[in-house]
Amino acid sequence: MDFLLPLLLLLPLAGAVVVALLGSDGSRKALAMLASLATFAASLGLLQNGSALTAGEAVLAFQRPWFPEVGLSLHLAADGISVWLVLLTTFIMPIAIGFSNRFVADRLGQHLALLLLMEAAMVGVFLAQDLVLFYTFFEFTLIPMYFLIGQWGSENRVYAALKFVMYTLLGSALMLVAIVAIFVQTGTFSIPEIAATLPATAGSTFQVLGFLAFALAFAVKIPLFPFHTWLPDAHVQAPTAGSIILAGVLLKMGTYGLLRLAMPFFPEAFASYAPLLIVLSLIGIIYGALVALKQQDVKSLVAYSSVSHMGFIVLGLAVANTQAVSGAVLQMVNHGLSTGALFLMVGLLYERRHTRLFSDFGGLWKSVPIYCGLLLITALSSAGLPSLNGFVGEFTILLGTWQVSPAAAAVASTGVILAAWYLLTAFRKLAQGEIRHQENEVGVLPDLQRSELMMIVPLVVMFFVIGLYPNLLLDHIVPAVEILLP
Repeated sequence: MDFLLPLLLLLPLAGAVVVALLGSDGSRKALAMLASLATFAASLGLLQNGSALTAGEAVLAFQRPWFPEVGLSLHLAADGISVWLVLLTTFIMPIAIGFSNRFVADRLGQHLALLLLMEAAMVGVFLAQDLVLFYTFFEFTLIPMYFLIGQWGSENRVYAALKFVMYTLLGSALMLVAIVAIFVQTGTFSIPEIAATLPATAGSTFQVLGFLAFALAFAVKIPLFPFHTWLPDAHVQAPTAGSIILAGVLLKMGTYGLLRLAMPFFPEAFASYAPLLIVLSLIGIIYGALVALKQQDVKSLVAYSSVSHMGFIVLGLAVANTQAVSGAVLQMVNHGLSTGALFLMVGLLYERRHTRLFSDFGGLWKSVPIYCGLLLITALSSAGLPSLNGFVGEFTILLGTWQVSPAAAAVASTGVILAAWYLLTAFRKLAQGEIRHQENEVGVLPDLQRSELMMIVPLVVMFFVIGLYPNLLLDHIVPAVEILLP
C-alpha cells in the first residue's frame, strides 16, 4: 500500500492537467469534483493501520531515488500528525471546488486546475520526508494561490497577491540558505536523519541561526504577529475558494513546519526562543480578537479571527509539552474546519448581495433561517462552545499551557471570551433586529439551496464529531507528538 502516498499527489495533479485541457465547463466541473473526491477517498486509506497510528509510528512510507548524486529522494511518510492534516486538505478541497463550480464563470478551467495544483502541493508538504522535497512543495503553493488571488480576487487583488508572495518569499529565502547549511553539516536531506543527528553535532551558533531562519519562514506563513499584515489583504481580496483553502489548510503549513522541522532540528535554540514565541502568540491572540471587533466587513472580521486563532496554535507549540502540542495539532484541524466554514458562509452571502458590510444586513433570520442557523453553529464552533470542535482544541492547549505558565494561560483565556464577543456580535448584526434593506426581505433573498447545503453540512457534522469524540484524533496525535518532541 506504499503506492497510496504518491497516489495522493498524482490524483490532483492529473486532474489539474486534464481539467485545464478540457473544452466544456460542464466536463471541467465534473472532472475537478471527481478528482478531489477520489483524492479524499484515497486519503481515507491512511487510517487503515490503526495500531501503527496509536503507536506513533509512520502508517505508510514511500521512498525512491530522486537525485541520488546529491542525496535527494522522493521520500513520503504519514504519521498521526500528518494523517489528519492530509485528511483536512482532501476533505476541504471538494467543498472549495463545489463553490467555484457554482459561482465562478470566468476562466473556470484555469481556476479549477489551480485549486487541484494547490491540493497536490499542500498534501506534499504534509507527507514530505526529504527537506528539499518539503521546500519544493512549500514554495510551489505560492504559484496557484498568487494567480487565484490576482486573477479572480476583488478590486485590490493584484496588490494583495504581490504582498502575499513577497512576504512569503522573503521568509523562505533564509530557510533555503539554512537548508544548504544543514546539508553541509549533516550530509543528508532526510528529515528523520537530520532530526536524529543535527542536535548533537551542531554548535550553539548554528542552532540559533538555523532556528531563526526556519522560524521566520514559518512565522510569516502562519502568520504570527507581527508578520500577519499580508493575511487580511489576501483574505479580503481572494475569491471565496481561495479564502477557504488559505484559512483551511495553507496557514497550517507554517505551524506544521515549526513542529516537524524547527523544533526537532534545533531543540536548544527553540527552548531559548520559546518565551518569545509565547509572548508573540499571546499578543496575536488578543490583538487579532480586538481588531476583529472593530471590523465593518464580515470577511475582514473572519480574517483577523484567524490571526487570533493561529496564535493559540503557536502558543501550544511554544509551550512544548505533550498536552499543549497535541492540542495545537488538533486545533490545526479544528481551525481549518471552522474558519473554512466561516469563509464559505460569507461567500454564500456575498454571492446573493454582493456586499460584505454589516451595515447592509440585519434581520436575516426572518428571510434566510436555514442560512442563519448554520451560521450560528459555525460561529459557536469558532468561538469554542463546549460540545463543538473548537472547544476541545483550545481547552487542551490551555491545560498544557497552565502547567508551564498559569499567567500565559490566563491571558490566552481572554482570547476565548473575545472570540465569543466578536463572533456573536457579528451574528447579531447580520441575523437579528429588523430588516432594513429591501434586498434582504423575505422572498427576495433566497435561502440555501440543496447544492449549497451539500457544501456546509459536512463541515457542521465534523464540528460535532470532533467536539463529542476528540479521541478519534487524539489517540493518533498524542503518540506521534510524544515521539517527535525532543
